[in-house]
Order: sequence, then C-alpha cells, then structure tokens
Amino acid sequence: MDTENGTRWLSDEEQCAWRTHLDVSRLLMHQLERDLQPFGLTNNDYEILVNLSESEDHRMRMSDLATATLQSKSRLSHQITRMENAGLVRRENCESDRRGLFAVLTEQGWDTMREVAPHHVASVRQHFIDLLSAEELKALRESLAPVAKHLRASRGKC
Repeated sequence: MDTENGTRWLSDEEQCAWRTHLDVSRLLMHQLERDLQPFGLTNNDYEILVNLSESEDHRMRMSDLATATLQSKSRLSHQITRMENAGLVRRENCESDRRGLFAVLTEQGWDTMREVAPHHVASVRQHFIDLLSAEELKALRESLAPVAKHLRASRGKC
C-alpha cells in the first residue's frame, strides 16, 4: 500500500512473511545458543572457532575475522580476549605487517571445536534441517539466495 510520501507499506502477506522470518531467526539463534551453554560457549564463540578451524593453519588476521563474523574490530578484540582467557585462542603478531594481528586456534580450542561440533550439528538438525523436506530446504535456499547476494554486495563482497 502506498502513502502520499511514497512509502511502500508491507501487505498483510508480506508482513506475515517478514515477521515469521524474524521470529524463526530469533528463536533458532536463541535455541542454538542454549545448546552451546553446557560447553561454556556463545554463538559468537562458536562462529569464531568455526572460522579459525576452517582457515589455513587455524589462523586468521583479526581484520579478516571481524569481517567474516560481522563484528567491529573493537568488539572482536574483546571477544578474543575472553576466548584467550579461556585458552581457546591466542593472538600472534603479523610479521609482514607490524600493526596486524592474527587470531590463532589453540590446541584446546581445536579440541573444544571437535567436541562441540557434533552437538551443534545435532542441534541444527533437530531445530531446523530435519523439520523441512529436501524440497523445502532447496526452495528455502533458492528463495534466500538473492537476499544473501544483495546483502553481501552491499558490504562490498560478491
């Protein structure tokens, strides 16, 4: 519905779809966070562990990790400090750039990742994947792909 100032308000169907998406996103992330609590991890901790575990030599430049996890450099620095104190990661200087730092997965971090990952995957399956058919998952992926592409492009990444 249009107004005199040109705002394109959401139709009832569009608003329902949008609010369902918000509801599912919040509830799912809350549930996944709850399922990580017995391991002393947050979703942010787990995302950092995943990024480091999948990167070459289990290390990433802090600036790249901030970009990958959609965190400000300041917020990531605080997060890494907490994870350092827990023995999950360490910082290392970058030899090629004296101002640069790497976040590096420690042996304890790697062990934690290997312990937690099967539980996290089971949680994702229980609360998301297994609730949808293969066709529904494909349709969901295809319908969300243009949104993801648009948002990546607006961040300067394609």
